[in-house]
Amino acid sequence: MIKPEIPSNEAERLHALKTLKILDTSHEERFDRVTRIAKRMFNVSISLLTLIDEDRQWFKSRQGLDAPELPRETSFCGHTINQDELLIIPDTVQDKRFFDNPFVTGDPKVRFYAGFPLKLRQGVIIGTLCLADNKPRHLNDEEKQLLKDLGTLVEQEIQSIQLATIDELTRISNRRGFLNLAEHTLNICRRNKVSMSFILFDLNKFKQINDVYGHHEGDFVLNKFAQIMLSSFCDCEVIGRLGGDEFVVMLSDLDETKAEFVLQRFADAIAHANNTLNKPYKIDYSVGVTHFKYDTGKSVEDMIQDADVAMYQQKKQQSL
Repeated sequence: MIKPEIPSNEAERLHALKTLKILDTSHEERFDRVTRIAKRMFNVSISLLTLIDEDRQWFKSRQGLDAPELPRETSFCGHTINQDELLIIPDTVQDKRFFDNPFVTGDPKVRFYAGFPLKLRQGVIIGTLCLADNKPRHLNDEEKQLLKDLGTLVEQEIQSIQLATIDELTRISNRRGFLNLAEHTLNICRRNKVSMSFILFDLNKFKQINDVYGHHEGDFVLNKFAQIMLSSFCDCEVIGRLGGDEFVVMLSDLDETKAEFVLQRFADAIAHANNTLNKPYKIDYSVGVTHFKYDTGKSVEDMIQDADVAMYQQKKQQSL
């Protein structure tokens, strides 16, 4: 086994990692969503978001592996952070760096590895988005591009920690964070020729809840609504709070029937919350939905505006 080299800018790299204050924090849906997508799309047994600390690789998100961290000196990802491009090992037993690695000879018996180096900024690589499986395999060009796209999404999420793109109250993306992630997702949809949908939510009678029951109850409603969004919309979505009582979801690769299905799942979850929370008010909302083909010339802002128009049309119909 060949141990991974220490990057020449190790002190700068570790300082950048520490200042993020992300090590040893609890799991977050925005990262778990990406590792779930990667595990499913590549049909591998393990998908990880790893951060390379001084003497360990710590997993911010993990699918298919129980250990929260592993030694850096035996890690595959320790090698990945020493290069700017994907590190792909089609068959570990044929690679002199890994053939006698304990994770190859023993559990989880890794035979295939692919890692994308996560850059915080130019020249500063803090970890990887990686795949592993117990069978040898190759990635074609489309699969390599998909892994890069998913890795770039993770990079943007990590960079958002620095760019203040997370809503402080609900811990989902704020308007700027949503627009950044949605723009990148839009580019992925165009490249892969898949359709997309935008769903805009507006809480009904929210001002009344604030005025009658206090702002602490208003904050509770906003948090509960965001939590139900996270649990109801699965895998391939970008979720955000645009401001006030407005929330938005971007769905990719779902037709109108599937979009209606996930909306009904969300409505059922809201109804369940209203029946079990025992509050003197009900969480109620209006919704606008718009669908677009991959070759639409509209911007993310344009598509949100179209969803806004659809939402107010629904409100108008409800008031009749």
